[in-house]
Amino acid sequence: MQKSGKKRAYDMSCLKSPATCWLVVFASLFTISASAYGQVSLTGAPVNFGNVQLGSNLIQPLVVTNTGRASVTIYRVTVSGTGFAFVGPTLPLVVSSQRSVTLSVSFLPQTAGSVTGSATVQGYVTWGGKNRTRYGGVTISLSGSGYSSANPGYLTAPPSLNLGSVTLGNSQTQMLTVSNTGGSSLTISGATVNGSGYSVSGLTFPYTLAPGASAGLSIAFAPTATGASNATLTLASNASDPSVSVSLTGSGTSSSGTLSVAPSALNFGSVTIGNTQSQSGSLTASGGSVTLSSTSSSNSAFTLAGLNPPLTLSAGQSVPYTVTFTPTASGAASAKISFFTSNANSALETASGSGATIQHTVNLWWNASTSSSITGYNVYRGPSPSGPFSRINPAVNTALSYSDSAVQSGTTYYYVTTAVDASGVESSYSNQATAAVPFP
Repeated sequence: MQKSGKKRAYDMSCLKSPATCWLVVFASLFTISASAYGQVSLTGAPVNFGNVQLGSNLIQPLVVTNTGRASVTIYRVTVSGTGFAFVGPTLPLVVSSQRSVTLSVSFLPQTAGSVTGSATVQGYVTWGGKNRTRYGGVTISLSGSGYSSANPGYLTAPPSLNLGSVTLGNSQTQMLTVSNTGGSSLTISGATVNGSGYSVSGLTFPYTLAPGASAGLSIAFAPTATGASNATLTLASNASDPSVSVSLTGSGTSSSGTLSVAPSALNFGSVTIGNTQSQSGSLTASGGSVTLSSTSSSNSAFTLAGLNPPLTLSAGQSVPYTVTFTPTASGAASAKISFFTSNANSALETASGSGATIQHTVNLWWNASTSSSITGYNVYRGPSPSGPFSRINPAVNTALSYSDSAVQSGTTYYYVTTAVDASGVESSYSNQATAAVPFP
């Protein structure tokens, strides 16, 4: 966001030469807009009610955080989705900067099965002498599932699973999640695979799943021949759907492809705290197909987007991605962006940047001394009202103003000045002007 300036004047009572009393006026100019304080910045995490029996009403907390600089007044909460409702507290409700408030939402399922919805929290901030108002809000997802105790267990699983391209002699493993979405416990008696190169592990049969519970099966693919390979995983249970099938796909390759990343390094330069900057890169497979199994970033300030592992690239194929830098602190930051493959030929990219605060300037000006012997002025700055004060102008200042750009964000400064006559004699300090430099 582009920052603009705002002036504030300070009345300084008496600045004297050895024999003359005169008035000094200070003003500070900050390159920051008051509108930066007029933003509605609310965040909240999704709320999952889990499995709720039909006829039961479950209330869950919905935590909303004000990440902005000004207090936000929450005046309305609108809930969508069958069975979801806002139950309190009474609105309006004021949330201070960097504070959280707990709202309450309820779920009364009307029918068996999964339900999704949302809660939109709306608020406003008021700032400035004319009480300017800005509105905004956040939408938070809600989810839950209703079940009837009279219903039998029901086993669900993804319809298919792609194990990607795997070099002969290696293997690739992925997790398959199975769930009981019915109203009573079920027992899985076994899991069989009818294709070559596939195997299943992770559960000891018979395995019992409670209503609403989930479990993970490990599916491994170790190809025995090149080319596409298909199989079917069959789960047998005493659920109302006693046989559940999952289609398994993969392919074997004889050549071990390599994965390269471009560029090898990303430099984001200086980015102001609170802002973001994105850069693009690409992955390329060469010498054979490659399956990207996972990615990671060693620093949460650098995030990777645009890839959805497992992802198989054929020889010569390239896929784009984006890295975003969001600094949360000033100073240098770096990360290692790793791209892991199923054949251990991983690729690495480095990212660097620095978090910066806004460069503020305090502009000062004053009225001229009434003494005819005055040749200029000295400006002094201190860390507290009692000093100590140090002169910040390198030579006697003949103008009636001075700009101090050697200030740090989030710091308060205290300024005084003196008048200097032709003999180099200084007056006593003037009254003080205070300048609170905002952060960042």
